[in-house]
Amino acid sequence: MIRRRRGDSSRSLGLASPAILWLLLFFLAPLVFVAVSSFLSRGVGGAPVAPATIEHYLRTVTVFRPVLVQTLGFALVTTLIALLLGYPLAFFIAGRRDGRVRLALLFLVLLPFWTNFLVRTYALITLLQREGPLNALLQRLGLADEAIRFLYTEGAVVAGLVYGFLPFMVLPIYASVERLQRRYVEAAQDLGANDWHAFWRVVLPLTLPGVIAGSMLVFIPAIGAFVTPDLMGGTQGLMIGNLVQRQFGGRGNLPLGSAISMVLLVVVFASVLIYARWGSRDDA
Repeated sequence: MIRRRRGDSSRSLGLASPAILWLLLFFLAPLVFVAVSSFLSRGVGGAPVAPATIEHYLRTVTVFRPVLVQTLGFALVTTLIALLLGYPLAFFIAGRRDGRVRLALLFLVLLPFWTNFLVRTYALITLLQREGPLNALLQRLGLADEAIRFLYTEGAVVAGLVYGFLPFMVLPIYASVERLQRRYVEAAQDLGANDWHAFWRVVLPLTLPGVIAGSMLVFIPAIGAFVTPDLMGGTQGLMIGNLVQRQFGGRGNLPLGSAISMVLLVVVFASVLIYARWGSRDDA
């Protein structure tokens, strides 16, 4: 029995060794390089050199604090709007009795993933630009006398992030709604609860794991986004991902970019810990 268990463990380790090697080379090694670089000084061309210093961390939390706060604000607002849009949409899809209609709606939710994210961003820019279809429609309907400036604003950044990450909110909530036992809602109504109380006391707690999972799936990539803020926000939509991109490009500052990356990693890790704690509490 013991020999068999040892043989199974060795076989499992052998099967997992390619994936472990891949993670060590392309995930852990770059992460260690970034962590070490964040404590070094800036050399010629922005390369990390000795001596060690914490100057870049101090600069991150002082000089770039407004950008960090703005990034957190963008990510939280994006998550909230995606939740307000995705929660009823998930219920609408799950409520279709015809399986073919349900699959067609899920296909429409997943369809944006078939297109490159950059292409989708440029498509949204085309819709929102001054000479775009949206401005033309508003002027034709008499709702605007002149073209409205949608692009290069904070609202454009949030709209682009919601547009890009909304499916990540819909799918986990849909999975939770699919597992929801309708008899619990019927029992609450039989006991005198109206629709509002049945939702708050029964439906929302039972679908909360999907809400938390969807919120994390939206919040984490939104906080590190740099393509959407750069293309749709301009100077009004600067996020921490844009700072990292600029420090690692050209003659930037690799130690400073590494320090900003580590601060961002800590924020993301804290979000994951919150999710894990809430998830374990829900499971209990």
